[in-house]
Amino acid sequence: MEQLINRILDILLTLPVILIALSVHEMMHGYAAYRLGDPTAKYMGRLSMNPLRHIDPIGFISLLVFRIGWAKPVSVDPRYFKKPKRDMALTALAGPLSNFALAFLSSFLYVFLYGLGIRHQLFGATPTPYYFLVTMAGYMVSINLGLGVFNLIPVPPLDGSKILYAFLPYQVLYKIAPYERYFQFVMILLLALGILSTPIHAVVSVIYRVFITIAQGVIL
Repeated sequence: MEQLINRILDILLTLPVILIALSVHEMMHGYAAYRLGDPTAKYMGRLSMNPLRHIDPIGFISLLVFRIGWAKPVSVDPRYFKKPKRDMALTALAGPLSNFALAFLSSFLYVFLYGLGIRHQLFGATPTPYYFLVTMAGYMVSINLGLGVFNLIPVPPLDGSKILYAFLPYQVLYKIAPYERYFQFVMILLLALGILSTPIHAVVSVIYRVFITIAQGVIL
């Protein structure tokens, strides 16, 4: 029973963090495209922090279960871009970069709140509201890092593939295009088996420690 309660609490703490991370990620895709000349995302209402505009059901569940996932892709029309390949890559890069930036800023919040709690004895023998607040700040670091790292994998339909496409000839892109829709199911299988999630979490763990160390050096 206690394990079930802890799992429910963990989901409740994770949920708002996931919604923020996904919304920032997709909004920045749309904003980057808009700044590069493509108004499609703006017309479709994707320049928004409303998570309902961005959630992909499968990717959302994957984030809850594996702490790795994706959102509904922002529609982009490369015909508006001056340099389609380059600008598509920049648009794709904007999402993961926004998550890394959010994770970096959140590491300072986490270190500050944790240090404050230790100094003023705000942590009790049982979880307190302050403990939950500190935990959420820690999740803001780890979940944003997970989203950023995962989406940089150069496999369709992830952002990393759009960045890779900027360096591939069109002949190769035409050969890849018919198979893109199958990659999502392959990724879900690899996540479920731990084949993909294990190395991603290892990378996230390294970056997490770097960010926390930097924050500690500035705040403490």
